[in-house]
Amino acid sequence: MQTELNKVIAAVRDFYAHEGFLFEKDVGERAVTHRFAVYLEKQFAGWSVDCNYDRLGERTLHLPHGTIISTDDHLGKSIYPDVVVHQREIPNNLLTVEIRKASNHTPLEHDRHKLRALTDAHVWFAYWIGVLLVLDKQHVTMSEVYVSGVVDEPLSRWFATRLESGLGAAH
Repeated sequence: MQTELNKVIAAVRDFYAHEGFLFEKDVGERAVTHRFAVYLEKQFAGWSVDCNYDRLGERTLHLPHGTIISTDDHLGKSIYPDVVVHQREIPNNLLTVEIRKASNHTPLEHDRHKLRALTDAHVWFAYWIGVLLVLDKQHVTMSEVYVSGVVDEPLSRWFATRLESGLGAAH
């Protein structure tokens, strides 16, 4: 898992090294998410990296019954992860990332619920790892790592420490 998370850290470092304009102009989160996905794709050779991907093979990703996560579709059933690293054809789900700008003042709970659902081993589309990133103009202000439907506290601390030192080295 640390190997995959180190790739996320490298993507964050490259993103901040090249995309300061996005924060200077205060562009929307979807544009930020897309540009982050570009750098993440460079780290995961042999994997597909997609934004708002709502499929598992031919099937649409649906939320577990009874979940409180809101969705973007009119039926309230599909789920749209911000960025995923996966193999579309097999299907094989490795990593899902939820990205928020620090200026977004809506509660974090929506993203947290989504990551718990997306990494829950009891659902048929589970991702191995989930990452929550809150991005400010020059650094990640908050991060969490999800495994098996819950925040992995030790891994989250390790990730946050590596993220800080990795970004510090880039500036």
